[in-house]
Amino acid sequence: MKEKAAKEKVVLAYSGGLDTTVIIPWLKENYDCEIIAVCVDVGQGRETEGLKERAISSGASKFYLKDVAKEFLEDFAFPTLKAGAKYESRYLLGTSIARPLIAKVLVDIAKKEGGTAICHGATGKGNDQVRFELTVKALAPHLKIIAPWRLWDIKSREDAILYLEKRNIPVPMKKDDSYSRDRNIWHISHEGLELEDPSQEPNYDRLLKLSVSPQRAPDKDTLVEIEFRRGIPIALNGKLLGAVELLTKLNKIAGENGIGIVDIVENRLVGMKSRGVYETPGATVLYEALEHLEHLCLDKQTYHYKMDVANKFATLVYNGEWFAPLREALSTFIDEAHKTVSGKVKLKLYKGNVILSGVTSPNSLYSESLASFTTGELYNHKDAEGFINLFGLPLKVRAMLGVSERSKK
Repeated sequence: MKEKAAKEKVVLAYSGGLDTTVIIPWLKENYDCEIIAVCVDVGQGRETEGLKERAISSGASKFYLKDVAKEFLEDFAFPTLKAGAKYESRYLLGTSIARPLIAKVLVDIAKKEGGTAICHGATGKGNDQVRFELTVKALAPHLKIIAPWRLWDIKSREDAILYLEKRNIPVPMKKDDSYSRDRNIWHISHEGLELEDPSQEPNYDRLLKLSVSPQRAPDKDTLVEIEFRRGIPIALNGKLLGAVELLTKLNKIAGENGIGIVDIVENRLVGMKSRGVYETPGATVLYEALEHLEHLCLDKQTYHYKMDVANKFATLVYNGEWFAPLREALSTFIDEAHKTVSGKVKLKLYKGNVILSGVTSPNSLYSESLASFTTGELYNHKDAEGFINLFGLPLKVRAMLGVSERSKK
């Protein structure tokens, strides 16, 4: 008697949200496969509660919950912080830096379980499909990819809700609160509903999860002190803390003061614009603090070049190229540049504002005597004339030859 062939194993990135709740029965109906649901905990908090029961009852044969919040901060978020990377000058890349790690965990489990495919719930219009799949290609190119949003007939969140209702599967959300959200310890993003119209003000009272609006923040400032070692935050208000504890505490403090709320229309990788609201309270404070420390510790050339690196780094990460050789090379430069970036930064948090209250470092390049208007030994005011003559020579020659006047005609 011929043995029945073993079913293929599909490793699913499972959040328990609407899309991945639909995907489990859809996979079973269309692929007749064994489904291993994997929730990668990057600090989304209570969202992981009850997921195992939900996944198994929906048809998954096995469930993994992997807590990688510490790895997420130390190996992904903090290197991005050190780079000063902000996509289109405002977005602190909370979702972008989490996706490569999530995909890496999926690959590890697929190898352990003998999986043949990775499945994700990213839509065909979004960036996440690229981030997941580039990571799989970089780490395990033999694995197949199943992306239901590019295959099924479901066209909207309403369709997905109806799909579950027809199969008597509980819908994991309220219909009138169907924002598309992504949460981790670094941030939370919101898309959908009134946010799809850029002319509409967000309903912050029902939208915000990590923060309050600046209008609802206290009428007094809150002082915080952050200590960095080589560009990495190590202490909050004088207490040495691990990465997860430090950011958890800072998120609470900053969120209560309305810090880090960004409303942005951004350019997606796939060629369209999208509008979203991001809450990144603790990380916003860290970015501000580290930049002030860099101003004190980095020389002019290194700091200016790092500004160029930050923009390129942000683009690479946003586009899902975390494991690209260039990103890794840029991180090597950033690590080298931050060898002297250690010290303490005091900040006042007040109604959405982060205000510098003092910065110190044993590696400070600031010299009070040199910067003072009082003449010191290292600087002779008379030397400035020769410097200006040489620095301005190209402009003077151009004017003498009449080039500037001819170009106006």
